[in-house]
Amino acid sequence: MTTRMKRILIVDDEPNVHYSFQKILGLDYEILEARDGKEAVQKVQKESPDLVLLDVRIPGMDGLKVLDRIKELDSRIPVIVMTAFGTMQTAVEAMKLGAFEYILKPFDVPVILDLVKKSLAVGEAAKKKVSYPSSAVTGEEQIIGASAGMQEVYKLIGQVAEKDITVLVRGESGTGKELVARAIYQNSRRAKKAFIPVNCAAIPDTLLESELFGFEKGAFTGASEKWIGRFEQANGGTIFLDEVGSMSPSTQAKILRVLQEGEFNRLGGKEVIRADVRVLAATNMDLQKAVSTGKFREDLYYRLNVITVLLPPLRERKEDVPPLVNYFIQKYRGELGKEIQAVNPAALQKLQGYSWPGNVRELENIIKRAMVLARGNMILPDDIQISISEGLHLLPGGEQVPAGEGGFWEKTFREGKGKVLKDLEKMAIERALQFSGGNQKKAAENLGISRTTLRAKMKEYGIETGRDEK
Repeated sequence: MTTRMKRILIVDDEPNVHYSFQKILGLDYEILEARDGKEAVQKVQKESPDLVLLDVRIPGMDGLKVLDRIKELDSRIPVIVMTAFGTMQTAVEAMKLGAFEYILKPFDVPVILDLVKKSLAVGEAAKKKVSYPSSAVTGEEQIIGASAGMQEVYKLIGQVAEKDITVLVRGESGTGKELVARAIYQNSRRAKKAFIPVNCAAIPDTLLESELFGFEKGAFTGASEKWIGRFEQANGGTIFLDEVGSMSPSTQAKILRVLQEGEFNRLGGKEVIRADVRVLAATNMDLQKAVSTGKFREDLYYRLNVITVLLPPLRERKEDVPPLVNYFIQKYRGELGKEIQAVNPAALQKLQGYSWPGNVRELENIIKRAMVLARGNMILPDDIQISISEGLHLLPGGEQVPAGEGGFWEKTFREGKGKVLKDLEKMAIERALQFSGGNQKKAAENLGISRTTLRAKMKEYGIETGRDEK
């Protein structure tokens, strides 16, 4: 199944604007055109674009009225408002009506490309359906797993989705916390309103507060106009605060006020802004420990922790590995153009024997890579490339243990005793020969030893692989 190109509707009465956007975006996106407000609304109804770039001054219907109508039709479609005649009031009104961003013409190509990419990602997060437990509905992103731990997750999603309460999703990195948050949103009474995810760890601390709450003109150097933050944009909908534990104390205080009072101030402003927003949060941190060390506010922790959904790590639900593997194969077959039908039993055993420090995200990446490497219609053990850099160490004899604290070195020194260096040396020689295709000269160069020393070590350890090429 091939994925259709994202559709971007350009609403502008100037032909050269349409020409420019066709040149800039036409290779990567399907471009739709509208010359006036009425045509724009009709195109939204008929074509369901993934993004709208809307000029404020267009014939037939004011651009802000078009924006309002688009949001009535589907509030999840991101709209970027653009104009050559920027005023503070227009910008504020556009953002209040739900615009993703407000930009002035002319704009730099890299800026618009970055903005288009970000807005499409936000729109996709809101519109992409999440099903649970696993279903065969085409096009839906799925939370996969029939293990006891995942069954408890499904029950909690069903119990909390329609209740307008704060939910904290906890779990290690890569366990699928945003998927759970989106499943809660999709099944809530706010499902037709905005869903705005904010990765608190990805935004510098100095910018996070203004990103969330907006700012007034002159609030800081470079604040030339008033800007509406994500809480205000999410009014009536849902905001998802990912990696909430990384917030500074001042931002934590503002989040607490929103949860307690439903209000906040823009940065540098005195006006009290009311926000009807449901907050979903996620973290891979131990917030209780962060509270005890003074890094996280105790009162905010209890406000966020009304209901906690705890996602089990993949190593604790190994029985879910086979259905996850099958799901990722089906997901990427069309994209990669690979007719992979199955996984070799030995390859599946290799996957189930791994500890998965990167959880489901790591499994997805490894399966996608294996599909690329597979030469036939089946994934073989050699196609499964799990490297030390991905959190895996191999003990002599092939046992897999996770890297990091309590993993490789603890087990090696506890059980290896006097054999440690010799075992590691033997492993290094075997790996060097493997990577050199059996060429002793290249293997010796990679190890930083002479071929004479390499041959002696191979004889000592009973290693027969390798050819002595000049």
